[in-house]
Amino acid sequence: MRSPEKEDLPSPGRWECPHSQTKMASTSPESAAAAGETNDPIHIRRLELVDHERGFVALLSQLSACPDLTASEFAERFAELAAQGDDHVILVAEDPSAPERRVLATGCLFVERKFLRGGGKVGHVEDVVVDAAARGRGLGLRIVRRLVEIARDAGCYKVILDCTPELRAYYAKCGFVEKGVQMAVYF
Repeated sequence: MRSPEKEDLPSPGRWECPHSQTKMASTSPESAAAAGETNDPIHIRRLELVDHERGFVALLSQLSACPDLTASEFAERFAELAAQGDDHVILVAEDPSAPERRVLATGCLFVERKFLRGGGKVGHVEDVVVDAAARGRGLGLRIVRRLVEIARDAGCYKVILDCTPELRAYYAKCGFVEKGVQMAVYF
């Protein structure tokens, strides 16, 4: 049987995102119904410039301090990230049938290129958040699974993330195992 999640994503080599684009996305979003996950019409796709107006930054503020960005500031950061191509992927979940088409969930993957393991690559999952009103629908799980799939397809030898202790069980459901201790210096 066809795997829509995998086949609907273009191969990593085709995800070129020059500054002039308004999408960091594949043009064929995955739908939950097509993937056989639920009857939910949610689409998972790459971040687009229009997502500034659809509440992307406000959604991030549910995760951590995130001052609002003007449309111009958002566009500038979007262009910087899009220029990184497949090394920086931001996915969003939306319900295209909803009148406002708000961003309901998001997650990010960035690829670190290493000298270790023969010049291998490591995927880092970051900034996973689901809107408080949309929780319990499996959106975070779907975002994380897609990010892991993208990392695997990009040739990463592992995918890592940091989380708070209370989210250990959640990320275990996503296939992650506890490995080591995360430490940080904040500025």
